Formats: sequence, C-alpha cells, structure tokens
Amino acid sequence: MTDRYGPDVLSHDPHRDRRPQTTDVPAERGLVVEDVTSGWVGAVVRVEKSGGEHVVVLEDRHGRTRTFTLGAGFWVEGKPVRLVPPRPQPRSTGPTRTASGSVAVSNARARVARASRIWVEGRHDAELVERVWGDDLRVEGVVVEMLDGVDHLGERLADFGPSPQRRVGVLVDHLVPGSKESRIAEEVSARFPGVLVLGHPYVDVWQAVLPERVGLQAWPHVPRGTDIKVGTLRALGWPARNQADIAAGWKRILGRVRDYKDLSPALLGRVEELVDFVTVE
Repeated sequence: MTDRYGPDVLSHDPHRDRRPQTTDVPAERGLVVEDVTSGWVGAVVRVEKSGGEHVVVLEDRHGRTRTFTLGAGFWVEGKPVRLVPPRPQPRSTGPTRTASGSVAVSNARARVARASRIWVEGRHDAELVERVWGDDLRVEGVVVEMLDGVDHLGERLADFGPSPQRRVGVLVDHLVPGSKESRIAEEVSARFPGVLVLGHPYVDVWQAVLPERVGLQAWPHVPRGTDIKVGTLRALGWPARNQADIAAGWKRILGRVRDYKDLSPALLGRVEELVDFVTVE
C-alpha cells in the first residue's frame, strides 16, 4: 500500500508559508514603527552610530524619545520588518526639485516683489505655504501676507485696490458650500476684479497635513464648540493648556512635512492655482 504521508510526516510545515515574512525597510526620517518587545511606537528621528553599531532614535506622540538597535524586531503598518540604515542619497545629474515638486532654479536671486500678492488666513497657513512653496515664490517674487481671518476681507481688498495687473489670490480655510467663508468669497469675487478666492475643505490648515505624518490614520473629530487646535492636541495626547502649547504642537506637525507629498491634494491644487493666478504676465 502506498504511504501517502511519506517517510517523515514532520518534514513539511503546512503553516510555514502563511507566516508573515520579515522585510528590510530603510529607517527614513518620519517613518512610524513599533518595537515589538517594548511596544514603543514612534517616528524615526535619526539614525546614528553608537558603540560601533547603528541605532535608531524614535519619538513617540508625546515627544519622548528612545533609542533602539537597528535590525529585526519592528513592525510597520502591522507587518514585521528589519530596519536598515537609510539609503544614501545619490548625486543626481538631472534637475533638482523644490519641496513643491518644481524644477529648482540654481543660483537664482530672489526676484523683486510683484505687485500681486497671496493672502492666507493666519500664521500657520503662511508657514505651511513657505515650507513647501517658499523657494518657488521667492523666484517668482510673490509675497505671502496674513489676513488674521476672512471676516474683513472686503475691507482689506478695498484698501489694497486689486486689478488685473495687481492681483490678489486668497487661500481660505473651510471653503465649502453654505459656509460663511463661501459667502464672503462670492461677495468679494463679484465686487473686485483681479481677485481669486480658493480654499480647502478643512476647518483648519493643520488637517491638510496627511495624518500619517503624525502617526494617525485620520485626524480626530473635534466636537462643535471645542477649538479645533485644542481638540486636536488633546486627541493626540499632546499638551493643550495655552497658546504656547498650541504653537509647540504646530511646530511638531510642521516639522513632519518634508515636501508636497506630505500634504492633501485638496490643498496642493488650490495653492498651485493661486500661484499661477498671481504670476500671469
């Protein structure tokens, strides 16, 4: 009779091929990983040499840091990985890119400021635009100015005196149908020539940063009546007692933004449209 099991029934493990395979992943700055042994979850801050071996420094959501030896024993998005040193950046013989993805203009001096302007609601909006589009705007000679909200946008435009040769592009938070912002946008667009008002759907520009950059799958829902920044920081487990805590929280979020790939397309497209609008010759 034929032995259908063969001479050694333990020679093949039917579950072996189902086990998740460990893969090598470069420890790039900002990558969120979990140390299996300790359960520590954090974003890669840096990789360095210590005692003749490579170590990785991880920062958790509370701003605390711990150092681990590179190698196996980590998880990324629920899969086992072996952290390896980040790949060295090759010297490119082609054109380099700015943070916005545009071709960088080498040895270019900042252009004298145009008459046209881009206006944003507040400091955080301005800092995010500078982070990603700053190089491009300096080459184009475009100045970004803060509005401190859009409630008095009509008055500001009347003082500025926009025209087809002296344009104003306005970036607005929470520009969705039926909102106060949409009503103001319609009014000023009909009243002033040379003005383009665009916006993103988020209540605050913080949410235009991809949530994965701070280790979240989605930005938290903040109940009506709670300041969006305070509610977000509390949901992240970060201090939110005063304006200094809010500033520190935003600095941490902004620090995770490397280039345009870390922002929502809902913001990217609108800023690119405004830059094109105010740079028309």
